[in-house]
Amino acid sequence: MARTACSNLLSTLTLLPNKPSIFTKNSQLISVFNGRKTRLQSSSSRISMSLRAGIVGLPNVGKSTLFNAVVENGKAQAANFPFCTIEPNVGIVAVPDPRLHVLSELSKSQRAVPASIEFVDIAGLVKGASQGEGLGNKFLSHIREVDSILQVVRCFEDNDIVHVNGKVDPKSDIDVINLELVFSDLDQIEKRIEKLKKGKAKDSQSKVKEEAEKSALERIKQALMDGKPARAVALTEFEKDAVKHLCLLTMKPIIYVANVAESDLAEPENNSHVNEVMNLASELRSGIVTISAQVESELTELPSDERTEYLKSLGVNESGLGNLIRETYSLLGLRTYFTSGEKESKAWTILAGMTAPQAAGVIHSDFEKGFIRAETVSYDDFVAAGSLAAAREKGLLRSEGKDYIVQEGDVMLFRFNV
Repeated sequence: MARTACSNLLSTLTLLPNKPSIFTKNSQLISVFNGRKTRLQSSSSRISMSLRAGIVGLPNVGKSTLFNAVVENGKAQAANFPFCTIEPNVGIVAVPDPRLHVLSELSKSQRAVPASIEFVDIAGLVKGASQGEGLGNKFLSHIREVDSILQVVRCFEDNDIVHVNGKVDPKSDIDVINLELVFSDLDQIEKRIEKLKKGKAKDSQSKVKEEAEKSALERIKQALMDGKPARAVALTEFEKDAVKHLCLLTMKPIIYVANVAESDLAEPENNSHVNEVMNLASELRSGIVTISAQVESELTELPSDERTEYLKSLGVNESGLGNLIRETYSLLGLRTYFTSGEKESKAWTILAGMTAPQAAGVIHSDFEKGFIRAETVSYDDFVAAGSLAAAREKGLLRSEGKDYIVQEGDVMLFRFNV
């Protein structure tokens, strides 16, 4: 395996966003139904779970500072959302969406339940992690469990904070991490191919799947050797399913998080390091967000009603958490729809292009199986009317069937029979 060849060709990476793994088949999941937690068993529906984003980066780039800040901000923004820290480095926070609270007020809901996102603070990566340096495989195994990678890149100068490589160099930082992901995938693929060569399928169906997996892995291996990620390889749905169990690191979409000083937050384009990251992100066809971990940390010390004014004083209108989530949703092709009533108003996360029955299945598999129709109104029309009943009276509430593609911000009431 030619590490030098991979290194020289890394700049040719072409990142093509793939469907996130937050939607799964044939698995038991926890959802919320009629105000209580319910364990579901679904064999056909794709059920929405909490989106998981892994925050990675070299040591001393502001990764953990950012994680601690966004988790605390997310906790403060969700009055009725159960914040929890699963482990010291994992936190679930609410997805900030002012529309939800407007709907809750109009419907006089007992509670508002936002969508959620899980941030995982993954230990600082160092060169050679794929060979066991630093936390090595432990670090890489954590990345395999997330839906997207948020790579924090240091774009600020500070003599009091030593850079692990001696100087601030965004391109070098990005190359180090991307190369380790490539090397790790190559190692895993080579081992899997050897196992497939030795194994013998028990039946014709298994044999077909193994052949599809082997073919896909051979093409992915070549792409990695050429400096391209696994997601750049065109695979059939059957091939994608065959290699899914490997959780290849370079299959995951990446958002570069340019961490700047407070003074650069309003006009990041004046920062040469940020410009370098922007150019790299454009070449790699990946997302980019500019954030000041320092500012995010300071926000946690302020009362909620003072945070907006503080951000405005810095020349920005939104916190880093909001920027991160919006970019993540965009990269993964996610959409939000709402249900709203006296009991609760709730935000639901779905993939773009989902039909009304599929969106109903996100709430409960029975909703999809027995789908009859969806009474639907856009968020703007709902707000203009003042309530679902008023929207119905004004003819703004539509009756949509099985072929309807759910739109961003739809407020929906599902009719079903099981």
